[in-house]
Amino acid sequence: MASASSVLRCCLLATALMMLSAVGAEAITRQYLFEVQTTSVTRLCSTKSIVTVNGQYPGPTLFAREGDHVEVTVVNHSPYNMSIHWHGIRQLLSGWADGPSYITQCPIQPGGSYVYRFTITGQRGTLWWHAHISWLRATVHGPMVILPPAGVGYPFPAPHEEVPIMFGEWWNNDTEAVISQALQTGGGPNISDAYTLNGLPGPLYNCSSQDTFKLKVKPGKTYMLRLINAALNDELFFSIANHTLTVVDVDALYVKPFTVDTLIIAPGQTSNVLLTAKPTYPAASYYMLARPYTNTQGTFDNTTVAGVLEYEDPCPTAATAGKTVPIFSPTLPQINDTNAVSNFTAKLRSLASAEYPAAVPQQVDHRFFFTVGLGTHPCAVNGTCQGPNGSRFAASINNVSFVLPATALLQSHFAGKSNGVYASNFPYYPLHPFNYTGTPPNNTNVMNGTKVLVLPYGANVELVMQDTSILGAESHPLHLHGFNFFVVGQGFGNFDPVNDPAKFNLFDPVERNTVGVPAGGWVHMSWGLKMAWLVLDGSRPDQKLPPPPLDLPKC
Repeated sequence: MASASSVLRCCLLATALMMLSAVGAEAITRQYLFEVQTTSVTRLCSTKSIVTVNGQYPGPTLFAREGDHVEVTVVNHSPYNMSIHWHGIRQLLSGWADGPSYITQCPIQPGGSYVYRFTITGQRGTLWWHAHISWLRATVHGPMVILPPAGVGYPFPAPHEEVPIMFGEWWNNDTEAVISQALQTGGGPNISDAYTLNGLPGPLYNCSSQDTFKLKVKPGKTYMLRLINAALNDELFFSIANHTLTVVDVDALYVKPFTVDTLIIAPGQTSNVLLTAKPTYPAASYYMLARPYTNTQGTFDNTTVAGVLEYEDPCPTAATAGKTVPIFSPTLPQINDTNAVSNFTAKLRSLASAEYPAAVPQQVDHRFFFTVGLGTHPCAVNGTCQGPNGSRFAASINNVSFVLPATALLQSHFAGKSNGVYASNFPYYPLHPFNYTGTPPNNTNVMNGTKVLVLPYGANVELVMQDTSILGAESHPLHLHGFNFFVVGQGFGNFDPVNDPAKFNLFDPVERNTVGVPAGGWVHMSWGLKMAWLVLDGSRPDQKLPPPPLDLPKC
């Protein structure tokens, strides 16, 4: 059943690509219907009800071309509040469609609906969509395949076939109950029971050999794998036995191609890689493996998900038909192999060609230094908490732990009713500097607040994200909604504002929408900010956010 499902997905993708290729060069409006509903799904010999889109797990693939206008009608039949985020889409004057609950919109309540409308501008590659409220994105997610305009090819040889592969996590328990318990106790959430490839855990888990993603290939053909890390918490190593992968795109942006045996992909990141099959039938199959990378001391899911790469025999005989072939397994880096991660990320460079330039801002209007890490909140009086020394874990940036408002920030700003909803005094720098990756301060408590940064339209922004070791250093994925940024530098230890800038790459740095802040290190980002955070309207009519749609959900 699993292989049939995998083949069906590939056939559907091929059909959709042919339909897109038949469309003329002009951009069109593509319309989709997403019906959010509960669906009974069995994994690891355990059946439970999960929230899905159109009854699919993972959800349906959204196809479009660069320049297309997209309209997705989301109807919420589930018992939960819902919103959908189009992860990586540049929301140029379409912020009402970005999707994070209580940030750009109030959630779609049970029985309600909302139409997300946005235009795909200057992007082509792989992105993804997911629920953006609570932990519902554990099962409410799917790929977005964005092709170049009709008549425009890839800046590399066209593949024989394109296949989305989504990495995910599976909990036998209800994920809403998992996060609810963590918020109640102040401890870390219970770890997942398995990782998945396109929703399937694979043969290395108990009771799961029938739930294995299988990729069938023809000898000598090249395939483009559209990789998406939809896992909630973990960076993942990925490798295919006895095959190499050529990275050509990350986060829907072309990069200078480079070939690796193993790649690393952080939560929220995407990457297109080329896989060239062996020239002749090898009479063997090959495991595709993914497992976590971490150097933290906390608990995590230390298991491995496997799919299978199978070759079609171009000349089968009666003797070979149905014969079992050997299966080979790749050697993945050690779970804490930071060198492997650093070596991979150092290879990422923007294509920086005449057609696809790297427009790195050379002048900076606003500079920020953000510390990111874990701190604590005191336990409630007579409460029982499972954080350090009976406290509660609290993530923070510049010692501020974000509190969701009761109404959406963008709606409050647009209506001129921000008083009591948010404060515009988020600190540019840590209020109390310390040795960020050295001896932690005695006071690990962080403050709560709904604070934002207000920036003018068109500002060029420079940001250093610094990990802290207050409760142990760990990698933190950072995603910028509605826009991209350039990763001009990164390193370990404390950022040195005197010596580190000399090492910045301002010529062809990789452009992304999601980056992992290195454990015990820093990452330096730069972008020309047209929107993201709370950005004021520009002076021209084409720089002003339009009024909210009439069907925008109410809180």
